[in-house]
Amino acid sequence: MTVESNPQPLMRHLLEFRSRLLKCISSVCIVFASLAYFSNNIYNLVSAPLVHRLPKGATMIATSVVSPLFTPVKLTLVISGFAAVPYILYQIWAFVAPGLYKHERRLIAPLLISSSLLFYCGVAFAYFAVLPIVFSFFTAISLGGVEYATDISNYLDFVLTVFTGFGIAFEIPVAIILICWMGITTPKALSEKRPYIIVGAFVIGMFLTPPDMLSQTLLAVPMCLLFELGLFCSRFYAPKQY
Repeated sequence: MTVESNPQPLMRHLLEFRSRLLKCISSVCIVFASLAYFSNNIYNLVSAPLVHRLPKGATMIATSVVSPLFTPVKLTLVISGFAAVPYILYQIWAFVAPGLYKHERRLIAPLLISSSLLFYCGVAFAYFAVLPIVFSFFTAISLGGVEYATDISNYLDFVLTVFTGFGIAFEIPVAIILICWMGITTPKALSEKRPYIIVGAFVIGMFLTPPDMLSQTLLAVPMCLLFELGLFCSRFYAPKQY
């Protein structure tokens, strides 16, 4: 009797996991279906930071026959995934919450919410602050006999990389809180390494932005501020002995 009943809890978990996974996929599909009609408008909005800074007479181009159709659709699908992140995180939370202690649920729930908000803030910062500077720098470079024309598919890949990079970079406070909560390090140890972290932020900014101090600082300064925010909040999450 015991041998036959043991698989039941596992089966229930697998069925619940499948159900929540289907809900996550369905949420992305629903958002995509709602936005698909506006896919061209969405691409025009995302491409605006470059289009508005192109040299006079220059335009974006499509080097593939299917690019004008599939590139906006691809962007809309990615945007749908971004938009569905809060619901997806809720499904993850609902799946793991029953296995957590009460104090762990109180710690994890705010982190899930803040991680979504920080990711969106990183994407918004990249769109409104970073991309205009980056494209102003690139379009100002002129080579004799070379006409500036960007392929729409390559542009999308570049922008999505930037969005993802800044979205992840803005998760610094959550990462600091988690490593302190798990006991990997302590807020005091991190604060002692502040000078190295500041230098590291500017080094990262140097690699992720054009070679000018302004755009480098635009990434490094927010990373330093987010580090300080994470350091402050981690004091409330770190084990009491620290």
